[in-house]
Amino acid sequence: MNDSAETPMTRGGMATVYVTDMDRAVRFYTETLDLKLQHRAGDYFATIDAGGFLIGLHPQGPHSPTPGTSGSIQIGLNVARSIDDVVDEMKRRGVNFRGPIIDDDPVRIAFFGDPDGNDLYLCQYSGPGGS
Repeated sequence: MNDSAETPMTRGGMATVYVTDMDRAVRFYTETLDLKLQHRAGDYFATIDAGGFLIGLHPQGPHSPTPGTSGSIQIGLNVARSIDDVVDEMKRRGVNFRGPIIDDDPVRIAFFGDPDGNDLYLCQYSGPGGS
């Protein structure tokens, strides 16, 4: 058997939530909901640990959905092997991706939807502790 047949396509993930004010969002999730701040990259990104389930906070940008509207929460799946291999396999299974894999060092992301059009993405992180 080859590696791709033995290794699952994904392992873990997070929900991405677009926010209008990073400080306010981090305070809400950590102080109000009593969840743990796992990582913060200034006003660009924060990861909240909800007991093994991760919530990624992102500021609204020119190409992101408006916080509080449809599409402003996305489910991300971390790939367990090369994102290129996983995208190819998912395409063979009928998944339609919304554009090419995006390289945003140290992350590579590929967006797609479920059968109802809900937003999902694959993520490969190559920074410290990543694959």
